Amino acid sequence: MTPASEPRWLTEAEQDAWYAWRRMFPLVNAEIARDLSQDSGLSEADYDVLSVLGSTDGHRMRISALAELMQWSRSRLSHQLTRMEQRGIVRREDVATDGRGAEVVLTDTGVAAITDAAPLHVESVRRHLIEVLTPQQLQTLAEVGEVLRRRFSARRKGRD
Repeated sequence: MTPASEPRWLTEAEQDAWYAWRRMFPLVNAEIARDLSQDSGLSEADYDVLSVLGSTDGHRMRISALAELMQWSRSRLSHQLTRMEQRGIVRREDVATDGRGAEVVLTDTGVAAITDAAPLHVESVRRHLIEVLTPQQLQTLAEVGEVLRRRFSARRKGRD
């Protein structure tokens, strides 16, 4: 914005949408995170890592690929993996085929943790989000999420 230009203030409808987003996201997220912690003892970050690894062949993934997929910095992921390793739910291994990278692997304890947590987590998501909205609202939410995901993915890849 140049000094001579005026700010483009939000219209009332735009402001309503912005405030709804700002109020909705932390409330829904907090409820689901609270349930996750109470039901399984897992944090959101734990669950995110476990659910990604649980859906891969061999329950393993290169650490760099996991960080990219989760849109986390390598540092953040490294700290999270350290905490999870201390609890015995993941372990890091050198990549056998090239020796240049490292993989994170679910342990048997990690597989059990995500297997036990997933059904309860899905019920929490249903209770706090899915069952609150109409099918049309869910479709709109999914469409909005996809539009925003594509926009930010393109920006990260240098396209605008």
